[in-house]
Amino acid sequence: MSAPAGAQQGKGEYMYIRNRLAALAAALLTLLTVSLPASADTGEAPADEIVLKNGSRILGTITGSRDGVVTVDTDFAGTVTIELAQVETLNSTATTTLLLADSTVVRDVPLQIDAGQLVAGGAQPRPLEELAVVNPEPWELGEGYKWTGLVNFAWLLERGNTDKDELDYKFETEWRSTHDRYRLSFKGEEDEANNVKTADNWLANAKWDYFLTDPNYWGMLAQAEKDKFADLDLRWLVGPYIGRQFLDTSLLSIAGEWGVSYVTEEFNVAEDQDYPATNWDINVSSAYLGGDSRLYVHQFGLWNLDETSDVVINTTLGLAFPLLFNFEAAAEILWEYDSGAVDGVDDMDETYAIRIGYTW
Repeated sequence: MSAPAGAQQGKGEYMYIRNRLAALAAALLTLLTVSLPASADTGEAPADEIVLKNGSRILGTITGSRDGVVTVDTDFAGTVTIELAQVETLNSTATTTLLLADSTVVRDVPLQIDAGQLVAGGAQPRPLEELAVVNPEPWELGEGYKWTGLVNFAWLLERGNTDKDELDYKFETEWRSTHDRYRLSFKGEEDEANNVKTADNWLANAKWDYFLTDPNYWGMLAQAEKDKFADLDLRWLVGPYIGRQFLDTSLLSIAGEWGVSYVTEEFNVAEDQDYPATNWDINVSSAYLGGDSRLYVHQFGLWNLDETSDVVINTTLGLAFPLLFNFEAAAEILWEYDSGAVDGVDDMDETYAIRIGYTW
C-alpha cells in the first residue's frame, strides 16, 4: 500500500529543510576556518620574536627591559635575560610603555628593534642606548613614590657556665620618586652576660635627598647615637651634603656623599662638647656573586674640624642572600673606630653577626 500524498509531501519538505541547514552549517564552518588566525586554534597569542646578531632566534613573551637587558618568558627555558647589545631585531605583539634615557615617555606602542636600533611608534630609529626601561613602574613615570625597606635581627642565646643574651636589630626604609628621596634607618645592640648588661647602644639616621642633574643630588642629614658603655649618652649631628650616584646597575651600585655638620656630644663622665665637622657616606653593593645574592659595603665617617685627630669611622661588610617569601639571611662584619674614645674604652670595636630579616 502506498503512503498518502500528504505524507509524501511533508517528508519531502523535511528533507529539503534538513539539507539546507546542513549546507549552511558547512558554509559557516568553512568561513570560520579560513578567517580565524592559526593562533585561535590553540587559544595562544602569537609569540614575540627576537633575532640575535649571531643568528639565533628566540620566541617568547617580552616582560620588560632595564639596565640594557631584556627579559623574556619562554616555553623551553623559563625566564631568560638577553643583553640588548646582542639584539639584531625584536618584534613584540603587545603594546607597552617605554621610558627613554632623556625621561621621555612613549606610551601604547609595541617594542620593536630593527638593525640594532629602537623603533618606537613609527618615529625615527634611535640608538638602543636611549632605551632606559620597558614597562616602567608608576614612580618612574612621576606617579608617587616607591617604598622599599628591610628589618632584620641577629641574636645569640647561651646557657651553661656563662649565660649570654645578645640581640642586634636593624630597620631601614626608603621612599623614592623621580625628584626626591626619603631614607630612615635605626639599628642597635643589647647584650647581657650573667644578667649584667654589657652592651646598650643605638643609632638613628634620617636623610632627605633632592635629585639634580643625574646622577648628582644634595640633601640634609639628621643623626642621633647613644652608646652607654662607650660613655656616650648622646651624639647628634645635623647638616647638608652633596651626593653622586657613580654607578647604578643590577650588577654594581656605587654612591658617595660628602657634607658638613654641626655635632653635639654629651657624655656620662667625660666633658660634653660641640664642634663643626665634615662627614662622608659611601655605599657599594654588587650582585657579582650571582644567585640573587648581594655583597655590600657601607662606611660612615665623621671628622672633628676643631680637633683634627678626632675621627669616627664605622664600616660594615656584608653578604645577603634570599630565602623564601622575601625573607633574607645576611652575614656581617662591623668595624667601629673612634680615635677620640674616652679613657678606658677601646678605639676599635669589631662585631660579627648572622642576620635573618624581611625585605620589601
